[in-house]
Amino acid sequence: MSKDPRRETRASPPKPRKARDPAPTQRQLRVAEEIRHVLADVFTRREFRDPDLAEADITVSEVRIGPDLKHAIAFISRLGRTDVETLLPALKRATPWMRTRMGQALTLRRIPDLSFQPDQALDYATKINLLMQKPEVIRDLKSAE
Repeated sequence: MSKDPRRETRASPPKPRKARDPAPTQRQLRVAEEIRHVLADVFTRREFRDPDLAEADITVSEVRIGPDLKHAIAFISRLGRTDVETLLPALKRATPWMRTRMGQALTLRRIPDLSFQPDQALDYATKINLLMQKPEVIRDLKSAE
C-alpha cells in the first residue's frame, strides 16, 4: 500500500512560549482603570446596606485584570487606618451588587469577577523610607559617592 501524499500531514512548527507574567496590554490597563474609577465612585457614594461598609473610608489604589478580562483584583486601603482586612468579608458579600454597578457603568460584554486584596504598597514604602533614614545606611550611601 502506498501512502496518499494528499493525506499526509506535516507537523506544525512549535508555537513560541509565552512569558510567565507578560506585561499588561493597553486594553487590560484601560479596563482596569475604568473599573477603578467605578469602584472609587461606589465607595465615595457609600450606598451600601452593609453597616460595616457604610461608614468605611475605602480607597481603591489599583485594579489588575487578567488577560482574558474575566477576573479583576482591586487593591484597597483605608484612609488613616491599617485594619482593612476586617472589611474583606463585607466586601465579598457586597461584590455581586458592585458587579451590577460596574455593568451599568461599563460597556463590556462580560463584567469581570471581582476580588479584593489589601494594598501593602504604602506600608512597604514606609518601611523602605525608615530603612533609608538609619544612620548606617546614610553612612554607606555617603561612602559610596
